[in-house]
Amino acid sequence: MSGRDALLAIWLRDPLAFVEQAFPWGQGALKAHPGPDDWQRDILAAVRDGDLRKSAFLLAIASGHGIGKSALVAWLSLWSMLRPDTRGVVTANTANQLETKTWAELSKWHALCVVGSLWRLTATMLVSSDDSRAKTWRLDAVPWSESRTEAFAGLHNEGKRILVIYDEASAIPDIIWQTTEGALTDSNTEIMWFVFGNPTRNTGRFRECFGRLRHRWQHRQIDSRTARIANKDQIAQWEADYGDDSDFFRVRVRGVFPRAGSMQFIPGDLVEAATKREPVATLYDPIVLGCDIARFGDDSTVLVPRRGRDAASEDWIKLRGADTMKVAGRIAEMHQKFRFDAIFVDGGGVGGGVVDRLRMLKLPVFDVQFGGEADRTTDTNDGAVAYLNKRAEMWGVMRDWLRGGAIPDDPEIVADLTGVEYGYAMLKGRDAIQLEKKADMEKRGLGSPDTADALALTFAYPVEPSDHRAVIAGAKSSHAIEYDYHASLRR
Repeated sequence: MSGRDALLAIWLRDPLAFVEQAFPWGQGALKAHPGPDDWQRDILAAVRDGDLRKSAFLLAIASGHGIGKSALVAWLSLWSMLRPDTRGVVTANTANQLETKTWAELSKWHALCVVGSLWRLTATMLVSSDDSRAKTWRLDAVPWSESRTEAFAGLHNEGKRILVIYDEASAIPDIIWQTTEGALTDSNTEIMWFVFGNPTRNTGRFRECFGRLRHRWQHRQIDSRTARIANKDQIAQWEADYGDDSDFFRVRVRGVFPRAGSMQFIPGDLVEAATKREPVATLYDPIVLGCDIARFGDDSTVLVPRRGRDAASEDWIKLRGADTMKVAGRIAEMHQKFRFDAIFVDGGGVGGGVVDRLRMLKLPVFDVQFGGEADRTTDTNDGAVAYLNKRAEMWGVMRDWLRGGAIPDDPEIVADLTGVEYGYAMLKGRDAIQLEKKADMEKRGLGSPDTADALALTFAYPVEPSDHRAVIAGAKSSHAIEYDYHASLRR
């Protein structure tokens, strides 16, 4: 047996030995890297010690950012392919992630591998260099599709080896998991299923690997602070900005699932509590109106009056198909009853016409641009928070208000408030909260959150307390009806 064949025989049974010996650690592109990190060694050893023939080897890894996860995905892919006629698929949360991150990392390590010539790497597959075995000895990069699950249903390779890898698994739909699970039923076959991801969602199959289904999965949660290559300065900054027990830090650094899915901006328990809370307000709480103006299609114009912590006592008005003059007229009628201290209107698109008409009527109207600059980055109950734009800022203030506020017990309102997800974008050198776009919600099968946006608009700007004793008593308000909008801007 040649020296190379002897090594291959050892490596075939030992992925840790393969990674330690098959790459030029400490040289060239790896000059600064002495070898796999401790957490990577632990996982490679777990695979080595697993009884792959006895049952499918299922391993889930939740981690913070910047730990070298993609490198481990590449190593496991290459090691698995040491066994001739291995078949497998690799997928990720998005096609872009699969192409530019997962597969790009595999390309890097394939080029560095001392036995890389065993396989040919293309943009979509790692395949045997022996063309006669190209159909039976291959690993395919497959973007998932809920309408086309065939690639995950056809993973049969009895008597040989099957490999499945999910990268950023938290965002992969349950139907893909179910299809994959149903396919991994071959007997006398080495079956390995590795799922990696940041723990961004508190629901779904990835979360269940660490909960309801933890008896079936080996699992690891990797804290970025323990990883050798992680950016410790960035981690320290995040800890200072958000705190080590914030959902942001839990997901991005500690590899711990959030209290509410980190992509869900307002947790359901917070909204549910607000629907059951008795409305409480004082006679001096400002009365404001939030107006989300419909632009097209099935969206409704929604008008929400709020007095302090009470957004439940008065009806929320929904207008479908009303033009700007009708909407402005309805707001004017409501003002006769409530004598609003401020009327906040979504002035984008057709909303600008409503703003103009209300200004002509000398009502206390403010034009709010959802995409405008967030002008009051605040300290909230979740710590110091930066918002990417005005809409995210209003939602942030609203989320804080819900801890003590009251809203109607209406399924549509609850769905609108809890349906919006969020992420982060860089703004002036720091992470800023960015809400999910309505178009992206529609892709997930959700409607436009009109009622929630209207309530959020009531938090567009702080409003001074006002004497509403006369209004509450049903008489004419004691505060001025005439309102100079331009004068208000000069204050």
